[in-house]
Amino acid sequence: MPRAHLLVVDDEAAILTTLQKALSLEGYSVDVAGGFKVAEEKLRKKTYDLCLFDVMLPDGDGLDLLKRAREAKIDTPVLMMSGHATIDTAVKATRLGALNFLEKPLNTDALLIAVETSLRLDRAEAEAKALRAASGATGELVGDSGAIKRLVEQIGRAAKSSASVLVTGERGTGKELVARAIHQMSPRAKGPLEKLNCAALPSELIESELFGHEAGAFTGATKQRRGKFERASGGTLFLDEVGDMPLPMQAKLLRVLQEREIERVGGSEVIKVDTRVVAATNRDLAAMCERDEFRADLYDRLNVLPLHIPPLRARREDIPGLALHFLGLATKANDRAMMRIDEDAMQVLAGYSFPGNVRELKNLVERLVILTPDDVVSAEDVRTCLPGGGPPKATGIYRPGVPFRVLVEEAERVILQDALAHHGGQMAATARALDLERSHLYKKARALGLRGADKADEEA
Repeated sequence: MPRAHLLVVDDEAAILTTLQKALSLEGYSVDVAGGFKVAEEKLRKKTYDLCLFDVMLPDGDGLDLLKRAREAKIDTPVLMMSGHATIDTAVKATRLGALNFLEKPLNTDALLIAVETSLRLDRAEAEAKALRAASGATGELVGDSGAIKRLVEQIGRAAKSSASVLVTGERGTGKELVARAIHQMSPRAKGPLEKLNCAALPSELIESELFGHEAGAFTGATKQRRGKFERASGGTLFLDEVGDMPLPMQAKLLRVLQEREIERVGGSEVIKVDTRVVAATNRDLAAMCERDEFRADLYDRLNVLPLHIPPLRARREDIPGLALHFLGLATKANDRAMMRIDEDAMQVLAGYSFPGNVRELKNLVERLVILTPDDVVSAEDVRTCLPGGGPPKATGIYRPGVPFRVLVEEAERVILQDALAHHGGQMAATARALDLERSHLYKKARALGLRGADKADEEA
């Protein structure tokens, strides 16, 4: 577990010394404050995992300090302490959000138990909040296809180790769900799971998000902040869209993976971290390495355990099960009576390519639940909600009026897209699997305008 940071506020120097020593011996990092103003300043500048406030302070009231913290949106859990406790005081503390009320003189064993219990409760609530935020994605690994069964087996094996994992797959395939499953099935499950989307932040903010910063490190850094690596110590850090990470940050990430230590922005303290990294991308990192767009040494560090999620069109047999799963979620979320999808509608769903993969299917099913007036979803309902009216009603890929050459090109494109996706974008592996010369595969991919085909193989 990561080392927790505590703040103890009391007006008696002897108590501060005793508590700091006792808590430090248990592995906690402890700051102390002898009064209201000093404590308020520390709370503004630094982030803590737990605070202990005395009620009576020389320059203020511990209850007022708790109230000020909550007004400032500081939601750190707080234990109150008092040698003159009353029921009225305890009730006020509880209403302000204090977790517990400890009477003085303090019993060291009881104090340590209260601190540990409060930290565990806070971690459990944070994890529950994260799980609630991720609800709705919990069905993305539903399926009986061989591809999903193999993926689930691979997740189970990967979860047992602490090695870095690289999850690849198209958008909407459920990469974050795989990362969450690895964490929850691992020995680190009781530790934190942190997430950073590398594509969602400006490059100048990624370093602060990953490693944290000290107060005054840059404009707007008014208080110390711990980064994702430090907060995830003892658990897992999920780096989504890692292929979009700027090259300068890639070098710093590589160093952390090698040394297992960080320095906050604007700080000089070396902080040891025990954080497992699960990275994900929908880009071809191997091809990016060849173009010097991604560091090859970082790719090697991240790709210790590669996991690839196949696109939904490559496992169409999973579409009915997924659709029914999302149907149940959507009817409950939208307060609808139970609905069903008829057989013809299922065939239309199975015939659609789903470029947005499982996420698109989930959104489509919810759209059907909201817009379908009847309790049975028909094929026409599905076609109405699909982009462009959905797939053609004719079976197969033949469409009247479309030249044979165009139909063949479309079929070849689908085959090569599925094959490349199955082999993680690796041209050499795809060529071997299709029994094609690699140079021929490159030419065919370029002719069809497939992503990543613009980089020709020099040897070929």
